[in-house]
Amino acid sequence: MVVRRPCCLLMCPRNTSTYTTQLGRVAHYAFDAVLISAFLAGVRRSTGLTPSVKSEQFTETPSLKKWIDNYLWVGETVMDQSVAIFGSSGYFERKR
Repeated sequence: MVVRRPCCLLMCPRNTSTYTTQLGRVAHYAFDAVLISAFLAGVRRSTGLTPSVKSEQFTETPSLKKWIDNYLWVGETVMDQSVAIFGSSGYFERKR
């Protein structure tokens, strides 16, 4: 009698490529989202322009404003860390 076990991610190599592809796609989208957020942070720093997140535009979904603020905060953090790393590197110099 043959006992069949349920296939899981670690035991079944035939599904590994599907999960790897999905994980790669999610990682790619996450990296793109952070890159866009950092770009918006750079635009804000250099020009003062920022996306308008007025509360009257988001009356139906109040959590959307919080989500957008958190998204833009991630870009600010990435921008701060990038400037700190680039500033301490010998490959970049500050020109004013």
